[in-house]
Amino acid sequence: MTKLNLENLGQFGPGVAVPDYDPRTLRTGIVHFGVGGFHRSHEAMYLDRVLNAGDHADWGICGVGVLPGDTKMREVLEAQDHLYTLVTKSPAGDVDTRVIGSVHDFLFAPDDPEWVIEKLADPATRIVSLTVTEGGYNLNNATGEFDPTGADIAHDLQAGAVPRTVFGLITEGLRRRRERSIPPFTVMSCDNIQGNGHVTQKVLSAFARLKNADLGEWIAREVAFPNSMVDRITPMTTDQDRQELAAQSGIEDGWPVVGESFTQWVLEDHFTLGRPPLETVGVQVVADVEPYELMKLRLLNAGHQAMGYLGLLAGYTYAHEVCRQPVFVNFLLGYMSREGAPTLRPVPGVDLDAYQHQLIERFASTAIQDTLSRLIFDGSERIPKFLLPVVRGQLAGEGEISHAALVVASWAAYLEAVDAGGPVPPLQDQRGPALLEAVRREATQPGAFLQQKELFGDLGDDPRFRSAYLAARESLRQRGPVGAIEALASR
Repeated sequence: MTKLNLENLGQFGPGVAVPDYDPRTLRTGIVHFGVGGFHRSHEAMYLDRVLNAGDHADWGICGVGVLPGDTKMREVLEAQDHLYTLVTKSPAGDVDTRVIGSVHDFLFAPDDPEWVIEKLADPATRIVSLTVTEGGYNLNNATGEFDPTGADIAHDLQAGAVPRTVFGLITEGLRRRRERSIPPFTVMSCDNIQGNGHVTQKVLSAFARLKNADLGEWIAREVAFPNSMVDRITPMTTDQDRQELAAQSGIEDGWPVVGESFTQWVLEDHFTLGRPPLETVGVQVVADVEPYELMKLRLLNAGHQAMGYLGLLAGYTYAHEVCRQPVFVNFLLGYMSREGAPTLRPVPGVDLDAYQHQLIERFASTAIQDTLSRLIFDGSERIPKFLLPVVRGQLAGEGEISHAALVVASWAAYLEAVDAGGPVPPLQDQRGPALLEAVRREATQPGAFLQQKELFGDLGDDPRFRSAYLAARESLRQRGPVGAIEALASR
């Protein structure tokens, strides 16, 4: 077995692709916050393709971590000269193994915030990209506005505070660029949020205005925030993944990435200081991302929520187990075709019916051991962004909402099971205590779960949605998850 580092490149087993460029020659053009599995299977992979094409060494990626858990990523990447292995698997079982070298540096902000800020202020930095999850944008889910009440955000808003947060660091970096007459970098969100560029512009400029009104206006006016749609199922790395990589390719990698073979990136062509030639390596660079992103958010991401809670309540662990059961497949296709798809605009070049069946094929792949517990992580951030817009659209158009109502009801039933110590994975949600308290009130106040205004807004007061939710809750109590799905199908 060979340790992954620059000295050992080219000494791995057959079939392992390595960079055609020398990672030591890279210069930072992109600073990226949130160097997790998805970033390394997606944006960093596309940049690796660009670098392999030659003559683009100024587009290297410098990763930045801001959370305590990011210390582990720093340690692993530093020990491996910032190299890592990407293993992709197709539903047919085909495997591709590649060493990625596009992330050439990593900074841990709590150790030296000044170091990070100066990297942001460096004229060579032309893009700052983000995969900080849906919860990292400090949005009020009911109003869609920036929420400045979090402890770290409140700290960063104090005069003279050393930034702790992503927004605090980016704002200070932009302030210094403005002060030094350096053009602003582009801020490129790669998170699963509708209109992620618009959202990032809104929250970052709102944060900056609270620091300095003129700076906030300058950011809103001068900084580019392209919208994007990103897609590649990337489960969390397991010890089994590390062991399989070592056995099959002879690579000792402390944190490889395993993902599906499918990948898609649709990106708005809106940048202040240029961009890599991403269209040459498979990225769809377009004028309008919205049709693609709504398709993905309301079918794939909402589909994950639809299978996640019901699948766990039925005793399953993995997505592929759920999607090999006809009753679940029919439920998912029913949600997509009758509720999700009717809220979409036409998507250029995409057959929506074929896309839905392709999603089922991807979900059902046994090559990707994607856990249902990963799909429901931080559900209070995901359901309001992925599923509830479908409910609102369908209510406005007098469309069907029964599948979505059953998904919300299964979320509440899962929380009840957690509260009762049932055989379900533990709750991982930043709003965990409030969710459990809301679902406890349902025992004496049916529908109380929907009265969480910060999540549901006025949907909890809509008589049609409330009625559908209560009917789904009762069906789950009487019949269980599979029985509730079958009862819905028989209507």
